[in-house]
Amino acid sequence: MKKSLILLVALIVSMVAVACSGDKTNTSGSTSTPSSKTTPTPNATIKPSSGKLAGVLRRTGDEPLTLDPALATDTSSAHYIVEIFGGLVKIGHDLRVTPELAESWTVSPDGKVYTFKIRKNAKFNDGRAVTAKDFKYTLERAADPATAAPVAEQYLGDIIGVNDKLLGNAKEVSGVKIIDDQTLQITIDASKAYFIAQMTYTITYVVDRANVESGGKTWALKPNGTGPFYLAKYTQGDSIVLKKNPNYWGTVSLDEIRYNLAGGDQMAQYQNGEIDVAGVGVNDLARVQNPKEPLNKELVKPDSLFDVSYIGFDVTKAPFDDVKVRQAFNHAIDKPTITKDVLANLSSPAFGILPPGFPGYSPDMKVLIYDPVKAKELIKQSKYGDVSKFPRIALTISGTGGDVGPVIEAFIQNWKDNLGVTVDIQQVESATFFQALQTNKRTHRMQMYALGWSADYPDPYDYLDILLYSKSANNYGSYSSPQVDQLLLQARAEQDVPKRVGLYNQAEQMIITDAAWLPLFYGGERYVLVKPYIKNYKLPPMVIERFKDVVVEAH
Repeated sequence: MKKSLILLVALIVSMVAVACSGDKTNTSGSTSTPSSKTTPTPNATIKPSSGKLAGVLRRTGDEPLTLDPALATDTSSAHYIVEIFGGLVKIGHDLRVTPELAESWTVSPDGKVYTFKIRKNAKFNDGRAVTAKDFKYTLERAADPATAAPVAEQYLGDIIGVNDKLLGNAKEVSGVKIIDDQTLQITIDASKAYFIAQMTYTITYVVDRANVESGGKTWALKPNGTGPFYLAKYTQGDSIVLKKNPNYWGTVSLDEIRYNLAGGDQMAQYQNGEIDVAGVGVNDLARVQNPKEPLNKELVKPDSLFDVSYIGFDVTKAPFDDVKVRQAFNHAIDKPTITKDVLANLSSPAFGILPPGFPGYSPDMKVLIYDPVKAKELIKQSKYGDVSKFPRIALTISGTGGDVGPVIEAFIQNWKDNLGVTVDIQQVESATFFQALQTNKRTHRMQMYALGWSADYPDPYDYLDILLYSKSANNYGSYSSPQVDQLLLQARAEQDVPKRVGLYNQAEQMIITDAAWLPLFYGGERYVLVKPYIKNYKLPPMVIERFKDVVVEAH
């Protein structure tokens, strides 16, 4: 999401098409000060455009689980939040941290104190100026136990006083200080190389206290945000409409974004002129790749996504409490063949944690490749000795459709053929699935689970620490290694970049060898159709603000 938040990522293992809702767009940058006299009305009724739809982008979208920046942990929600809200800093399209509502920042010599200067023209949708007081409220709200922000400890815990606030032992966060209306000071507990990037996560996006407190539990359905767009209409299961925020501090080229949440055949909608961009699934890929096909001229192939799908194990429960069993389950899956025959190479096989091209990625890891003979031998070497000694095994996935899809079916067949293990499938509705993940560390409700992770910011901490450090709340399988923890703790504070990357490489190698996960696929080659009247529509590898510079010409 900018973070996506990431956590969440749509389950690639249940997909046989590249969903347009999963694409992302780049922007070019220009700035000017919008008028502060125009105040948009949240949830205003949008009349159908007359004329030629210039300035209106039509696309499909996923239903968000929440629009509250403090509660979002999934990419579906993040796609909207990054357009409606904003933070002090953001990830730019060069994947560097750049100013957003803060025009600049400085760091103390000891690396612990960050001082942010807030733009004087930073405003909420209603025209009220954003101040340091708003950011202090935002961070303290996120750290308030009553808010129940799922990732507050992971993304804000470095700030002095946040953990005291989370435990209910303090009324405010001592490490967040207001210097004046335009100056905010944040003090962290130690110099940490990743901290400024972590401040791009949605939990730091500023919210309006009056908006939150007057709106109750549904306040985020009428948000007074600061992003390039405001929420004009939201009909669950049908549509979301975002409109240009005239009080945004920078320029916004696009007037309106219309998301169709009702589903349907994207290709048919695209060819019928109902939407302007569409993901290309495996059934249509060969046709649109043909240079003789008219749609071929509208085909866009962006870079790979910074995400990974995987199967997680509860390493505290049989049979996955034995490393050899986990290794065997890894060796038994023929990911290259599944990628080729089922996914038409729209993704690439994953054998590690960090995606290719991501900072810290190393192609030299010793990985657990497909080897059914070795898989059987590992079962014999395990403390169970034979699969007949295993308890019943279930793989939990998000969904309620009944049909799990050919990718999951291929996994189940691989385990049956290569290990002699029958794995049951348990489907759980999305909201319930993610709720269960948050409590899984305490209740261990899911023996195996299929999940994905999309980068929140380009730093190895966002994968290895957030997901696999033993004390992380996002370590859903309860994986624990003192050696890995020590390396991760060293890497957090290491300022020398090559040394820091080396520490992360060592930690990742240990995690792969321990088979904490069964990595499945990296978000590979996405193919998207884009109408010729759409300009500046690009697809970066992460969830970041991306639509403000898109231009839709009259058509």
